[in-house]
Amino acid sequence: MSCVLPGVDDVFASLVWLVSILISDDLPTLLRPMKAYSGLSGLGALSREVLLIKNLAERISIACCSVLLQTMKSAGNGTGTIVVPDAGSNLSKKAQVADMFNHIAGRYDFLNHFLSLGIDKGWRKKAIAEIGKINPKKILDVATGTGDLAIAAMVLKPEKITGVDIADQMLEVGRKKLIAQNLSHIITLENGDSEALPFETGSFDAVTCAYGVRNFEHLEAGLKEMNRVMRPGGRMAILEFSHPKAFPVKQLYRFYFKYILPTLGKMVSKHSNAYTYLPASVMAFPEGKVFCDTLTRCGFKEAKARPLTFGITTLYTAVK
Repeated sequence: MSCVLPGVDDVFASLVWLVSILISDDLPTLLRPMKAYSGLSGLGALSREVLLIKNLAERISIACCSVLLQTMKSAGNGTGTIVVPDAGSNLSKKAQVADMFNHIAGRYDFLNHFLSLGIDKGWRKKAIAEIGKINPKKILDVATGTGDLAIAAMVLKPEKITGVDIADQMLEVGRKKLIAQNLSHIITLENGDSEALPFETGSFDAVTCAYGVRNFEHLEAGLKEMNRVMRPGGRMAILEFSHPKAFPVKQLYRFYFKYILPTLGKMVSKHSNAYTYLPASVMAFPEGKVFCDTLTRCGFKEAKARPLTFGITTLYTAVK
């Protein structure tokens, strides 16, 4: 006979349910507001209105907690659903993503580092270390944005780094950073579609992408292009957000990602959809083994997924 212990989520949800029952029985109701408090608090003179407000606030807090738990437990995980920044727009996902990033380009770097608490810099270093195993001389950074990953790759002392992105304003911010750091002679940033890369087959030793593949309109088309432009024996590294599995990081992450991040992102970026789209696109992304299988279908070999920082993000690597 086997014994199956309940999960932490189930235990927590049960405790919330029990507390809500106790509150329903013991807190004052509309019919007995004064009786419940007069003998306990010594403040029998509290008005009926104050007690009703207190009771309502306590009941709302329990209800919100219950709703939050259910939201956390029912959140999707790699459903493959197509998510766009603005569901009401007639534009393609590609056009919407370009417009969104062009709009927030000036504040993107600040938000990127602030909302990730600076951890994203360490993630990029790990991705660069992976492609560094083959000492690449020519590197392509897809969905380069403002060029952070391309700049991080300079530690490998390559001959040439090319970054491509569909958002011109993001590229402009990146070019200013390159000029400031005197890197324009090695790193070139240009407009380019991940699904139709303007490079010859086998042009690069390594291909990277940080938090961009979930924005591809056609995921496999973009991955096949990344494979095409990489030489045989080349190495690929992709960083993408994922879903922590362990308690309590899982619960804290989902709460932060669904409620705190969109609110702060909207306040700073002044864009109503950008940081609501972010968690939605992450929830729909086919992570882990599913994504590794996708890489294999697209021509890569030895696809591996390495969770970083409790699984907040995942580093995917593969070879051609």
